[in-house]
Amino acid sequence: MDATDRKILSELQLDGRLSLTELADRINLSLSPTHRRLRELESSGAIRGYRAVVAPEALGLTFETLVFVTLKQEDKPTITAFENAVAEVPHILLAQRLFGDPDYLLRVMTQSLEAYAQLQDEVLSSLPGVGRMNSTLVMKSIVDDRPLPA
Repeated sequence: MDATDRKILSELQLDGRLSLTELADRINLSLSPTHRRLRELESSGAIRGYRAVVAPEALGLTFETLVFVTLKQEDKPTITAFENAVAEVPHILLAQRLFGDPDYLLRVMTQSLEAYAQLQDEVLSSLPGVGRMNSTLVMKSIVDDRPLPA
């Protein structure tokens, strides 16, 4: 990946709806090489896809919680079952396995405290292998969905 490919990635992270012509203009390259490079970045997996970034408030999702999860045991079947179950919960926007204690960090968004409490009681607490959960309410997001440095 060279400097031109990095420019392409930077521009598309800022505006994924750029036309090929606009992208070529922004990176100071003609249309054909820009198109070739873009297709190579897509086929190599450097560009995973394109999506709209939706304001959570537009969907009524105004309550954000970080949930730290410690498993009862860390054997392969427990980890696999937990991770598969987490992947099926739409209100979990981010799930990361951590070194040390706790074992996982989940970013959860719901409509309200009441909706989160219900989700925790009915879904999160019954995820396979959960030993302990600790929730922290998000007061304010300072940096959210920042483009990757290219």
